Amino acid sequence: MKHRYFFRLGFVLLCLIPLVGAALRAQAVGEVFPSWTPGTMDIHQISTGRGNCSLLILPDGTTLLVDAGAQVGTSERWVTARPDDTRSPGDWITRYVRQMLRHDSAVRLDYALLTHFHSDHMGAVSQSSKASPSGGYKLSGITEVGEELPIGRMLDRGWPDYQYPVPLEDTMVQNYRIFVRWQSQQRGMRVERFLPGRKDQILLLRSPGSYPDFEIRNVVANGEVWTGVGSSTRQHIPPLADIPREDRPGENMCSAGFRLSYGRFDYFTGGDIPGVPSEGFPAWQDIETPVAQAVGPVEVSLMNHHGYIDSQNAFFVATLRPRIWILNVWDSAHPTARVYSRLQSSRLYPGPREIFTTHMHEANIKVIAGLDRLPSIHGHIVIRVAPGGNSYRVIILDDAKESYRVTSVHGPYEAR
Repeated sequence: MKHRYFFRLGFVLLCLIPLVGAALRAQAVGEVFPSWTPGTMDIHQISTGRGNCSLLILPDGTTLLVDAGAQVGTSERWVTARPDDTRSPGDWITRYVRQMLRHDSAVRLDYALLTHFHSDHMGAVSQSSKASPSGGYKLSGITEVGEELPIGRMLDRGWPDYQYPVPLEDTMVQNYRIFVRWQSQQRGMRVERFLPGRKDQILLLRSPGSYPDFEIRNVVANGEVWTGVGSSTRQHIPPLADIPREDRPGENMCSAGFRLSYGRFDYFTGGDIPGVPSEGFPAWQDIETPVAQAVGPVEVSLMNHHGYIDSQNAFFVATLRPRIWILNVWDSAHPTARVYSRLQSSRLYPGPREIFTTHMHEANIKVIAGLDRLPSIHGHIVIRVAPGGNSYRVIILDDAKESYRVTSVHGPYEAR
């Protein structure tokens, strides 16, 4: 019996070696990015030059799309569209997702999350936006992606009434609400409000029992912040009746964010939460500090608000102290000089750290010394976490065309 046990164990290990080897080996520059394999976790920061979008492939293959931004129009402040402007951002995102989910016979998104209702995170709507052939809504950003790829569960901060902190009645949100209603009625998409404190709203769906050390903890939305204890939360933003109208919270302050944990690996994403209130404004408009108190140290963090002037305050940087910062860039103020200085400060936290950006505006490179020396300032950014979550690599993919080829590899890094 003992010999039979060891024979079976050896057979299982032999079967796993190719999968683990594929996940752990250094990707060769010039190769097409290898497909996801079970046990591996991929976090893709998709580069379109027109807004934020992340695709997460969790250890059992469950998929999560976070935001699908689509700025409309042109501006000298904006970086160039990636790969180019012959297709809409939503179309480019859809094509990228299909490629990265090519291992799955039925390409779908198990979850999609909108962190907040701004065009660079959900998709602007204009008169020139294409119309859905059947749903009565226009296609831009998340609605365009959802038109082509089935979404199992849609999460946002406003469902079902979309009334906080003010009624959300602009054309973009109304178009999204039509999309949500039609998709739920005709295609069975479930819609839920993203609830801080929960760790059971985004779950592994394919093989949950195989990865007991995986968790997504909802941290913040609408100014309600997880305390870090159990599932309890507190409302950081005061009651609206107690706030002067000119100090009422804006959309960014209401952003949703979560902490993902897989073994020793931790990742944070928080939409556009601010951490540096404008001069003379109330201290509670700093959302980053209570969030950081709950989240703690992580390996990788997506920068809040694209590294803009009101983000990445000193406490947030010192508390999360990631080895890797990811920055989604579409504007010449991503990042600003003071933010970049804080990220580099060894006084805030010791040890090495690296910043990877999807793009960089030439004007910003000229203004802020050091941006041109970042390890990568162009391309899709992939965090590939090894099975078990003990190590990870940063892999940059060509975003100038749909080659999906590796342009540089960084790491491996050991998770803490």
